[in-house]
Amino acid sequence: MSDLPEPDRVEGAPHPRETRELLGQGAAQGAFLDAFSAGRLHHGWLLTGPRGVGKATLAWRIARFLLATPDPGEDDGLFGAPPPPETLSIPEDHPVMARTLALSEPGLFLLRRGPNDKGDRLAAEIRVDEVRKLKSYFGLSAADGGRRVVIVDAADELNTAAANAILKLLEEPPARTTLLLVCHQPARLLPTIRSRCRELRLSPLGPEDMALALDRAGVALSGAEAQSLGVLSAGSVGGALSLANLDGLALYGQLMAVLGDLPDLDRPRALALAESVAARGQEARLDLLISLTDLALARLARAGVAGP
Repeated sequence: MSDLPEPDRVEGAPHPRETRELLGQGAAQGAFLDAFSAGRLHHGWLLTGPRGVGKATLAWRIARFLLATPDPGEDDGLFGAPPPPETLSIPEDHPVMARTLALSEPGLFLLRRGPNDKGDRLAAEIRVDEVRKLKSYFGLSAADGGRRVVIVDAADELNTAAANAILKLLEEPPARTTLLLVCHQPARLLPTIRSRCRELRLSPLGPEDMALALDRAGVALSGAEAQSLGVLSAGSVGGALSLANLDGLALYGQLMAVLGDLPDLDRPRALALAESVAARGQEARLDLLISLTDLALARLARAGVAGP
């Protein structure tokens, strides 16, 4: 699968395991830290919220934290228990950091879409063969007695057989194992999977966090451009990065120029817009134009209902 793109990477953006900081999600991070410090670490966690708001980044932060941090009370020592951790961050020079970046951490299993039967493309869903690899993983990693973490990215992509295999794992979790399920649409999951996980819900980012997140991702924008991307992406950093990479602000401007002429239609302008996304290799921009059209029509409808 080395020649195939990573199924959990947004084009033009750092992979979640490479993202050091998570912005705008203090409540979700605090909820997990509180559970950990109180000794109420659930074996299954469902990370939900809109696509692109940092769910996978949080999963990797939690995974690194769990693999690098002793259990509460484990290091009481001569002077009593240390204070509870205040952040999920671990030192940059910690061995877990380097191993997770290299996908060589023995305490971590990443479950995501694998190659199709021919091996020339990614499969459309996470198949049960990928989940079955967990059996070997647990068998090989059982001897050291350490903590183990499984990241499923994304749980929405589990096919029926794979979902049932994950359910069995949640029903009978191996000792000292934590499952982190990244999920964009919880309604698509089996109710029994949802009921066996504790939910951490992430929220869309506000304007300031969005601008900072885009800057950290290396996207140079003016304040107005960052704010516009935040609005069009509904607070999703992943969505904003896709818009930026595909020149989405300009595309949206062209679309609004066409829609602004309605009920009259500037046919040459509309055709030019359509042709700009119809060429071979422009599939991503075509998908984006369709999404932006849905958004623009919804906004126009709301404006019509609200009146002048």
